[in-house]
Amino acid sequence: MEVTRLVPHLAPLLHSLYQATPGYFELLGSRLPNLSEVQADVNTAFADPRRHLELLHDEHGELVGSLDYKVGYPQEGDVTINLLLIREDRQNQRLGEQAVRQLEARLPSGTQRVLASVLGENPRGSRFWERQGYTFELDARPSMMWYAKRLNLPLARPTQLGNIATD
Repeated sequence: MEVTRLVPHLAPLLHSLYQATPGYFELLGSRLPNLSEVQADVNTAFADPRRHLELLHDEHGELVGSLDYKVGYPQEGDVTINLLLIREDRQNQRLGEQAVRQLEARLPSGTQRVLASVLGENPRGSRFWERQGYTFELDARPSMMWYAKRLNLPLARPTQLGNIATD
């Protein structure tokens, strides 16, 4: 899987991914965000050095998903996955699992815990994180539940998040 950093001028690609995944927004009981809302969110994320938005592409370069996570949140040593989204027509192909494994392999040194949020009533999302070795951490329903995986990465690891293309 190829990972591309989501920079502001690529916001239309994220919007097209959202359009290809209407079931996620239906699950949340919300409408699909329009392009200007997506652009505003991407700009906000881009201004936060701890937040990372990435586009996920298959081996043929086709956009299959996105990953939104924050380093050092909610506390130092944590990485919080806000959203892992795989396009509906590409789900059940282990692409989400692949994205999680790749992220875990390139986390910054000193990462102690990875948190993953499951928004709304989403038992499928909960099962996904449990299959990845995450355990239930906190019930904040009706809006979300949190799952966590403890890593205890040594401080000697390089702090960069791997080689990610920026175009």
